Amino acid sequence: MSNKPTYVGGHELLDGKSVLVTAAAGTGIGFATAMRCAEEGCAALVISDIHERRLQEAADKIEAAAGLRPATVMCNVAEEDEVQAMFAFAIKEMGYIDVLMNNAGLGGYAKIVDMTDDQWNAVLDVTLNGCFRCTRAALKHMLPRGRGAIVNNASVLGWRAQEGQSHYAAAKAGVMALTRCAAIEAAEHGVRVNCVAPSLAMHPFLEKVTPPGLLEELQEREAFGRGAEPWEVSNVMVFLASDYSSYMTGEVVSVSSQRA
Repeated sequence: MSNKPTYVGGHELLDGKSVLVTAAAGTGIGFATAMRCAEEGCAALVISDIHERRLQEAADKIEAAAGLRPATVMCNVAEEDEVQAMFAFAIKEMGYIDVLMNNAGLGGYAKIVDMTDDQWNAVLDVTLNGCFRCTRAALKHMLPRGRGAIVNNASVLGWRAQEGQSHYAAAKAGVMALTRCAAIEAAEHGVRVNCVAPSLAMHPFLEKVTPPGLLEELQEREAFGRGAEPWEVSNVMVFLASDYSSYMTGEVVSVSSQRA
């Protein structure tokens, strides 16, 4: 069994579309998603994050690899004023937003008996409330246009239990429920809302926030014996944003190789 998948080239799945990607700096799913959007032929791309230097580095890498220079805007999705400013910038830059890729999230590890209110609230405010703020802003723009796609990033922990992850799991379960409700409200306007639920996407930042040995244990639970590459999750997000998934809305697609 091969440990490393072969990178999949672009197939113009987002040809002509204008895309906004949140949490696109660094090495995780957000950056991989922004890269895939550029490789899949989007007409215009805006990427956002809270880390200015890493955001500019992400833009440089995307331009070098895909030939499309994304516009960049700083945004903390926990702040409504910054979310509004991000959407105003994206609309001014691109004219309109066809696709929102909602990636912003915050994790951590704490058992419930040790967890403080601040730890709980910080994860919920970024991971769930931030998704809500961005979804709300996107719908206000997309519904009058009669088209658009929103793809949220959840987690299999929205379904499954894991020690020390009650705040993150609760937030991601909320993202799933938000996705389903938003999809029903948006359907009559021709706007689709779906989300992915990855099991384990490997990138360097995970090591900084995960207890020693846990990543190895989690990888052993996967049928392929490894975590996903971030771009493997992004491929599914691109599919959900594309016209190939035109009959899908309110769906939570598990991107996982875990055994049933």
